[in-house]
Amino acid sequence: MNSEEVHMQGPLQSLEQWDDFVGERYDPGKKTEEFRDYSHTTPGVVEFYRQNHAHQTRAFVLEKKRQYTGLKRAKMSIWEALDYLNTLVDESDPDTDLSQIDHNLQAAEAIRRDGHPDWFQLTGLLHDIGKVLCLYGEEQWAVVGDTFPTGCAYSHKIVFPEFFDANPDSKNPVYQTRLGVYEEGCGMDKVDLSWGHDEYFYHIAKPYLPEPALYMIRYHSFYAAHREGAYDYLMNNHDRKMFEWVRKFNPYDLYSKSDSKPSVKELKPYYQGLIEKYFPSQVDF
Repeated sequence: MNSEEVHMQGPLQSLEQWDDFVGERYDPGKKTEEFRDYSHTTPGVVEFYRQNHAHQTRAFVLEKKRQYTGLKRAKMSIWEALDYLNTLVDESDPDTDLSQIDHNLQAAEAIRRDGHPDWFQLTGLLHDIGKVLCLYGEEQWAVVGDTFPTGCAYSHKIVFPEFFDANPDSKNPVYQTRLGVYEEGCGMDKVDLSWGHDEYFYHIAKPYLPEPALYMIRYHSFYAAHREGAYDYLMNNHDRKMFEWVRKFNPYDLYSKSDSKPSVKELKPYYQGLIEKYFPSQVDF
């Protein structure tokens, strides 16, 4: 893979700006009257969601699944993928000098400190690898952002729901019913969520990690469901059980960032051991 530095293009200064926005949105200390008040959000974040909601149609999602989930793009080790992701940099971001690996190690180490199983720790390290989609040339709105079902009515609990008015699917009456193209309790595996790094890495990791880890990876950006309680009618009982793992993972994803820079050199042998336990030496991307 080409490991030349790639600089961000798009309304977000960096992909972490979206993560930070979500963290602030669900700040445990937020007052009731501040909940869902996005009036002070940066223009870049607002523009990002405007593009995301306008362009993430069902047809787009199905095309991206056809394009990427066959995993024919590359073959590399998991640590090579982390290094490749680390070339995604933004010199214009004045708020942090932490790399992608640093952020992921912070999440993994927080999970490790709390005594969770090794596969849970590994999930903390790897859950954002799908952001390599940006290095493939995908727009930010097709890489990060809250995920949501396509092919059925948009929930008002999705952030900035008003921006869906610009989505062509909003004019399709079949897609704007409660169930749309789905059946009651069909199960989330049958639902086509908006495309991004979650779904992409889920398909990469599917043969290797335990099912709770796969739910964490696939649905960690589905905030309308696991934080707001929307779309329960599309879930089956197994989904509801597995989403408890997604909720356990969520605080580590949102609140593990700190100014202290983890030592990649010191931590790599431990996490390389976990990678070798669960993944082969070369993985299809």
